[in-house]
Amino acid sequence: MKKKILSFILLGFMNMLFVSAQETFRVMFYNLLNYPEEDAVPNREDDLAFILADYQPDLFFVCELNNITGANTVLNITQTVINPNFDMATYVSNTSDDNFGDQNDLQNMLYYDSSKFILEEEIIVPTDLRDFNVYKLKLNTVDQDINPVEIYVIVCHLKASSGIENAQRRFEMVLELDAFLETLPADSNIVLGGDLNLYTASESAFQELLDSSDAITFADPANRIGSWNNNPTFVDVFTQSTRTQSGFGGTTGGFDDRFDFILTSENMLGSSNITYVPNSYKVWGNNALVSCYNSAINSSNCGNIDSEFSFELRNALHNFSDHLPVTLSLEADVTLSDDNDVIFTQDITLERSVVDSEITLYVNSPQLFNQAINIYNQIGELVDTYHLNTNQRQSFSTNQLSNGMYYMTFSNTFSTPLKFIVSH
Repeated sequence: MKKKILSFILLGFMNMLFVSAQETFRVMFYNLLNYPEEDAVPNREDDLAFILADYQPDLFFVCELNNITGANTVLNITQTVINPNFDMATYVSNTSDDNFGDQNDLQNMLYYDSSKFILEEEIIVPTDLRDFNVYKLKLNTVDQDINPVEIYVIVCHLKASSGIENAQRRFEMVLELDAFLETLPADSNIVLGGDLNLYTASESAFQELLDSSDAITFADPANRIGSWNNNPTFVDVFTQSTRTQSGFGGTTGGFDDRFDFILTSENMLGSSNITYVPNSYKVWGNNALVSCYNSAINSSNCGNIDSEFSFELRNALHNFSDHLPVTLSLEADVTLSDDNDVIFTQDITLERSVVDSEITLYVNSPQLFNQAINIYNQIGELVDTYHLNTNQRQSFSTNQLSNGMYYMTFSNTFSTPLKFIVSH
């Protein structure tokens, strides 16, 4: 009898250890517009830093990345403006070959918060034009060995341009992906992010992705199926073009296309162990105003005093790329591992986030006393270091910093970066 009681107590104790909580994960896909080789707009890194600081994704996947230098710069930005735990997948140049010209300077990449996700596998699915890059991730949970929560992220860039021939090539690329998907378990959690270059949902490539007879059936979480091109009814899901004037690189013509998507496997709409958060799908920077149709995203037609997305954000989006990023949230009933030496933001706070000649900090945790805190600019460059003492209230000069946005974080432990603006 005592053994039964002891077993019951132990079982209850183990269940207490693994009590799960609702965790939410923010996801963003972005076409980086030939980064970093496209240099018509100077200091595009500042704009990307502003965008990422605004959304704070946990998973960030991109296309139109040109080279390893650009890949590392983007990683540095994520580590600075989101958190130092960010990591990236292995940089691999496009293995596919376009018979109509060299397209090997357009790569895909995944960046992820390594405190929340573990990268388990990287797979390349080649086509005649550009690769599908597939990344298998596992949530970094306390019970990952006995109850793993896994997800595949697929990043892609389908053939551009209108016309029957280009639509057919998009379809053929998707068929190559389907052949790979048939090798995965039917209940796999899959998120596909990409510049699909689709003009209408009736295109065979899109219909193939949503085909219920396939091994994996995708769904449009936005639930905005239709003929998108030049149709202001769908302005809320438009992603291109952010520009109406030439000279910035990329495509002009104003806001009139839904080219960028995040799709999920159907099971992630409700029945899986990691699911889409209803109504979380957003085109970041798109205020869903019909007046924005055929306009530049930073124009007054695309925002007003009641809009969610500010002019400052829309201007950064306008300057960085001719596309807008697409975002959504996922959630899972899990408990994340706390192996990292985590310092929460509330352990150190700012008196004011907009400062002139001096910044004042309140240090609420003794473990931070006598530590060095680094100051970074928007592109991740270390510009200064403050050395804390043992006072709760501490002030430091900002006279040496130019006007602009900065981030402070500790170098030897995880902390959510604190953002502040210097305005002399």
